[in-house]
This record gives sequence, C-alpha cells and structure tokens, in this order.
Amino acid sequence: MNFFERYLSAWVALCIVAGIALGQALPGPVQAIGGMEIAQVNLPVGLLIWVMVIPMLLKIDFGALHQVRQHWRGIGVTLFVNWAVKPFSMALLGWIFVRHVFAPWLPAAQLDSYIAGLILLAAAPCTAMVFVWSRLTNGHPLFTLSQVALNDTIMVFAFAPIVGLLLGLSSITVPWDTLLISVVLYIVIPVIVAQFIRRALLRRGQAAFDAAMARIGPWSIAALLATLVLLFAFQGEAILRQPLVIAMLAVPILIQVVFNAGLAYWLNRRVGESHAVACPSALIGASNFFELAVAAAISLYGFHSGAALATVVGVLIEVPVMLLVVRWVNRSKGWYEAGAQACAPARG
Repeated sequence: MNFFERYLSAWVALCIVAGIALGQALPGPVQAIGGMEIAQVNLPVGLLIWVMVIPMLLKIDFGALHQVRQHWRGIGVTLFVNWAVKPFSMALLGWIFVRHVFAPWLPAAQLDSYIAGLILLAAAPCTAMVFVWSRLTNGHPLFTLSQVALNDTIMVFAFAPIVGLLLGLSSITVPWDTLLISVVLYIVIPVIVAQFIRRALLRRGQAAFDAAMARIGPWSIAALLATLVLLFAFQGEAILRQPLVIAMLAVPILIQVVFNAGLAYWLNRRVGESHAVACPSALIGASNFFELAVAAAISLYGFHSGAALATVVGVLIEVPVMLLVVRWVNRSKGWYEAGAQACAPARG
C-alpha cells in the first residue's frame, strides 16, 4: 500500500474537519460550488469523480475474463456473494438499524436517504483496492484480476436494476433517469475512456504503463479527498447538530463487511478452493467501489443528502476494517487449508 492508501482513514478524518470548517467559514462560495449543476450533475464534482475513478479502472484488464474458467468455483462464490447476497443483506440491515434501532436518534427526514446510501454502497463491488488487499494475503493475482474484470462487466448492466429494485422494496422513490445517467457517467464512460488509455499506454510497453500508473495513481486519492472536503462542507451543519450519526451509520456497514467476508471465505473452503483464491474472493465481497457509490449518491440525492453521508462513512471505515479482515484470513490459513483439503475429493 502506498502512503495515501495506508492512511486513507486518517485523510478522510482530516477531510471531515476541513470540510466542516470550510462550510462554516465560507458558506457563500461553498453554496456557489454546489449550484454549478447541469441536469442534476454538479460539474466540479463530476470532474473530480472522473479523476477519482479512471486511474483505478486503468488497472482492469478485461482480457482476463477468459481466466474465469480456471477457478470457476471461486468465481461462483464471488458472484453469489457480491450480487445475490451483499446488496440485499445491506438493504435488510439498513431497514433494521436505520428505520428501527437508531430511528429515534436520526433525522426523520433523512431515513430513506440513509438507506439509499447504504444500498448504493453495497451494490458497487470493489474495483481497485481489492488488488491491495489481495497482495497483502498472497492472493492469486490472476484470479483477483479476472474476478474484478467480471464484476466490472456485470456492474455496467446490473448496478442500476439492483439499486432500483432495492430502493423500490425499501419504499424509496427511484429516480430512474438520474440513476441511469449516473451509470453512464460514472461506469460506462469511465470504463471506455480507461480502456482506451490503457491500450495506448501498453502499446508503449509494460514499463511505460507501470511508470504512468505510478504518476497518476495518487490523482485518484487526491480527487476523492477533494470531493469529501466539499461533501462535508455541505454536511457540516447536520453533523455538528448530530455527531453520532456517523457512528450509527457505521454499524450496519461493519456488520456487512464481517458477514460477507466470512460467508465468501467459508463457501470457498466448502467447495475446496485454495486459500490464495478464497482470500481475494472474500475481500472483494467485503469491500466496496466507494468512489462510484459516493458519485451516484451525490448525483441522485445531492451533496446535502443522508445518502451522500452514508457512502462517505463507508470510505471512513474501509481501510481499518479491511486490514482487520486481511489479518483474520492470514492467521486462519491453517484452519482454512485443513477444511479445503477435506472437501477436495468431492470436487473430483
């Protein structure tokens, strides 16, 4: 992990402080930035989000999809957890904690928005940081690449329908036009642009590609942090009134991370996959493409919304929680391999 990635939670915490201070000190300019919109898309934030997302998408090699068949059991577990379990379990956890357990302490007008933000977070599987987590667990690099490429391909087509379905089931109005615009702006176009740039760089050789990634990689984190400063500049007043909101929103996210990581890890063990496959499979199920979630939440509900705040809470806790998951799967390798070997004959 590079310097920014290792201390991402600390930078996010600093952005909270800086954003709140900026919103209190310069409310006029902050509101002016918030008003720079075309078709519900904030132009400064839209630019920041492209800078945030495209460097991460450059790492994705869609040519790796043919490798899926080599570890089809692990891929099957990944797809099951990411698309059949994760979004729906988060909607359930949001309903339990936001609508019931914590409802007396949360702003009543924002309850739907908080749940929407949690759903957006869970419907976007991790794209870039999973490479870091996989490396820390000695995960199979080709499996990691192939599962990310496959998830990104599915996300282009499944993100909007799943989010729309779950918002509908949660009795939240689905802004279909804005949702589809968000998918085009923050998934389809960045994927196309990133693949075009990737091919152009690779034509110069792998060394040139690696050098370019080293230069532009920090742009992604810098754009994320700048977006968060603006977000908290708008959210500052609400946070100052109810500072415990962030802690309450963190609870369902934490449960979600532990549940999905544990489920994917256990299922891979049951089907007899190797530990090097189980680790990235579990880690992609636990982490999120929070850049996309933040972008979609801002586009759908605005800077001031509880949805935007909920997705940012996911950013805040991502690194420390995922490092705990990494430590857990590393320390349990002996237990895992004993069980996987016992299940191996059933694969024959």
